[in-house]
Amino acid sequence: MRENRVKLQVVGLSYSHIQTGAYALILGQVDGPYKIPVVIGPTEAQSIALRMEGINPPRPLTHDLFNAMVHAFGIQLTEVFIYRFEDGIFSSELTFTDGERTIVLDSRTSDAIAIAMRTGAPIYTTREIVENTGFTMEQISGDDDDSNPFEDEIDLPDDSTEPGVNTPRLENYTIEELERTLARLIENEDYEQAAVVNDILKKKRDAASSSE
Repeated sequence: MRENRVKLQVVGLSYSHIQTGAYALILGQVDGPYKIPVVIGPTEAQSIALRMEGINPPRPLTHDLFNAMVHAFGIQLTEVFIYRFEDGIFSSELTFTDGERTIVLDSRTSDAIAIAMRTGAPIYTTREIVENTGFTMEQISGDDDDSNPFEDEIDLPDDSTEPGVNTPRLENYTIEELERTLARLIENEDYEQAAVVNDILKKKRDAASSSE
């Protein structure tokens, strides 16, 4: 199964435009083109942001305390594995060892990433999850088309009327319109909305292929 695993790294954190009070954690494929957005809560976002900026809070956060405790008992986090994506939720597990025993614990992905950033443990997922939830710039640039993908931009639905971008209006976009919209979102680093558009685009392409 290890040949099916893909190594990830934290590449960014942004405020969620889809879910109020939430944030989008961006994981990037190591030595690869894919980026995966993971929606996380504000507490976990703060913990991850502090670590990204190299800031040590005056008093330890929960993830700092957890890291200090396992270190004090001679326990090491060997890896984080994001093993499932279902109903919009990523599921992860933490693998610990004390040199003699190895224990695997289930975890929220946001907590797992926050702890991994404090220990230096590697983060992995499956190739299937990367291909189903990730997106790349290469996916939206035509192989034989030299035209500018950012021309004739398409406006997304107004967030004031709908909480998300996955609306009937977006579903009615053509493949070409979705490609241009996806290109604009990635250019603006709005990865969370880009993931929603990318999912609709994949379904449209699959439907078009099956009808041929």
